[in-house]
Amino acid sequence: MIWLNPEWLIALLIIPLLIAAEWWWYSRKQTPAMIFSRTDAFTEIPTGIRTRLWWLIPLFRLFSVILIILALARPQEENVRIERSVDGIDIILVIDISSSMLAEDLQPNRFLAVKQVAQNFVRQRSNDRIGVVVFARESITLVPPTLDHRLVHNQIDMMDMGIVRDGTAIGMGVATAVNRLRGSEAESRVIILLTDGENNAGEIDPVTSAEIARALGIRLYTIGASGETSAPYPVDDPVFGRRYLSIPIEIDEPMLTEMAQMTGGRYFRARDSRELSEVYNEIDRLETTAFEEDFYMDVVDRYPRFLFPGVFLLMLSLLLEKTWLRNDFSRF
Repeated sequence: MIWLNPEWLIALLIIPLLIAAEWWWYSRKQTPAMIFSRTDAFTEIPTGIRTRLWWLIPLFRLFSVILIILALARPQEENVRIERSVDGIDIILVIDISSSMLAEDLQPNRFLAVKQVAQNFVRQRSNDRIGVVVFARESITLVPPTLDHRLVHNQIDMMDMGIVRDGTAIGMGVATAVNRLRGSEAESRVIILLTDGENNAGEIDPVTSAEIARALGIRLYTIGASGETSAPYPVDDPVFGRRYLSIPIEIDEPMLTEMAQMTGGRYFRARDSRELSEVYNEIDRLETTAFEEDFYMDVVDRYPRFLFPGVFLLMLSLLLEKTWLRNDFSRF
């Protein structure tokens, strides 16, 4: 436990003064206003419970002052482990970041269009654990499946091309995602693969990676993102500036269809940004299942644990003083 405003703890020094003031007031109230020669008759008068519990009011008020002072000192707990249970599925987005994703048949280009639609998809799936794998000639995990969607969103936003060697290793991308989902306890585990080309690199054949996914009960959705026949591809010339080349469309649709169908998924073709968004909306209608996730926070405020009981005791003491335990003993 740490204290963000420890200077407020000095105020605890007034507590002995408050106790002394209350005791002085109570002692003064014990001074008799009338003197009798004999008090035997008064001993037969029954003492009510309200008379015997007068001390609750100053006690409650004293503890309320202590708790409110502790709350003002802002107690905080470090490295807190939090468990939460939600309904959702485990999803990994596998995204092609090969150089051909710069083609501009999707606007502003394939790569930026995919980033935007993927971020929108993450926002819609608030109860799902989502991860991101990118691939070109090699594949890497940007984010393992997590409920921290802010992290996923930021990683997709910062995702850039050139972090791995150029190429299209579809099998490697799927295999990396399968490995991430292998230990998942969710009943529904999904890989969403997006590519714009044919497999031309990697040690694992795409169909083989799909067979591994099927063996583990992982559903695979495949998306081919490109136009119909050819696409404009920007080239920056140091002399003539930017110019465009027409590159052919080389999506292996039969292979992507086979990969999806053998795992119980579907193949989609996205020829523009609108169709790409519709594809992700279609996948959005997946089944859900319950799971738990642990996560850690660096610092958690604990002042409500002191503030709320303190305010409650203060209000309770005021209520009792004006109603059931009304008397003249308590004065601080």
